Amino acid sequence: MNRIVDRIRNWYLGLTDAMRGVLIAVAAVIVIGIIAYIWIAGGPGPMDFANGPKVALADYHSADPTGVPASLKTASLVQRGEYLARAADCVVCHTAKGETPYAGGFAFTLPFGTIYSTNITPDKQTGIGNYTDAQFLAAIHRGVRADGQRLYPAMPFTSYTYMTDADALAIKAYLFSLAPVHAPAKTNTLSFPFHQRWAMGIWAFFFNADTRFEPDTGQSPEWNRGAYFAEALAHCGECHTPRNLAYALNNRKKFAGEVTAGWRAYNISGDKGSGIGAWSDDQVFAYLTTGHVLGHGTASGPMGEAVDESFSQLAPEDMHAVVAYLRSVPATSSDLPATLAPAAPASHKQGTMIADARGKQVFEGACASCHSWTGVSPIIPFATLTGARAVNDPSATNVAQIVISGTRRNTPHGAVVMPAFGSSYSNAEIAAVANYVTARFGSKGSELTESDVASLRRQSAQ
Repeated sequence: MNRIVDRIRNWYLGLTDAMRGVLIAVAAVIVIGIIAYIWIAGGPGPMDFANGPKVALADYHSADPTGVPASLKTASLVQRGEYLARAADCVVCHTAKGETPYAGGFAFTLPFGTIYSTNITPDKQTGIGNYTDAQFLAAIHRGVRADGQRLYPAMPFTSYTYMTDADALAIKAYLFSLAPVHAPAKTNTLSFPFHQRWAMGIWAFFFNADTRFEPDTGQSPEWNRGAYFAEALAHCGECHTPRNLAYALNNRKKFAGEVTAGWRAYNISGDKGSGIGAWSDDQVFAYLTTGHVLGHGTASGPMGEAVDESFSQLAPEDMHAVVAYLRSVPATSSDLPATLAPAAPASHKQGTMIADARGKQVFEGACASCHSWTGVSPIIPFATLTGARAVNDPSATNVAQIVISGTRRNTPHGAVVMPAFGSSYSNAEIAAVANYVTARFGSKGSELTESDVASLRRQSAQ
């Protein structure tokens, strides 16, 4: 052993200073890489914060934490699958705007290119009509297609991996009950090296647990059901949890909020300032099931779609379970202010003024009739701006997005529609009105620029 050490020492001493520098630099890179791997890939799982003993589902003898509610226990496999597909919100991501549901073509605009969702109708040429049960489970749990190619994590298989085989196959039964649609896949436009599908196998090795849901015996049956819904089916973390350098979920900041598809998914941890820690259980339940809570705002964009297409149609006991689970998530602060501004003055001549007069002009022409100069809508509570998270967000991300894209919400009072103004106003005008709205109705005004709005347009384009 001493002889080997001596040889290494003599070899090192025989190197030039430049060669030693290179060697030290390479060693430093390797060490940093190992540390980064341990930090990134060795992070906690989505439910690790609970710290209770976990058991296999087959050994769990309390209330069933899987996705089918008691009212559907005796329903057909297809009926159960329809409910579970709705809980997993499959239709939103697998439907292009104005096209046939589940036929794919929805665009995910990412920093490194665009990915299009695929056809999941039972068409045998362009859909999943030839998938066996085993192949479907491989796609759901491991992100592997029937042809062996890897799926990109725009398909949330790192969350669906917690779904039981029975629930996944019930979804398959429902999808196979649909009319097949011939809809060839659109070509992804990803830059190098992200277009290399084989690399997703390496990514999945580090970041996909490939394990089914394990109930936590230290938590209540309601908590376990809520955990299963929030993590395995609704995949809340895919939008609300920040990403790490490898674009995997950073559960050290679980539910702290993130920008997804050009929209800000807000902090839903227990933080009382920027999260939902100060909300009552009834308020959280109302927001999930109606997409609106007076004094907190109205869901739009992807969250509005999740409410309309999924949460609002699920069993109340399941949504109460999700509330119970969310209540247990540790508080993590984000950059949103803790204070909310009161209603603005009734007169447009009073209140906060900003240098760019175009914002006020646009608001007067397109917004004031529904939202009013006070921010308290005289038409419908869903249009009230006072207290809304969006207007109290200094980035003004969602304010700008809703001006660009508009919104349509299905509410207990009927459809609520805000028209899209993206084609009516320039990027500069949209930036100006967003800055005016946050300054007048929020606690801190934004400084959105023309280029910021252009970027938001690109991220939300479908």
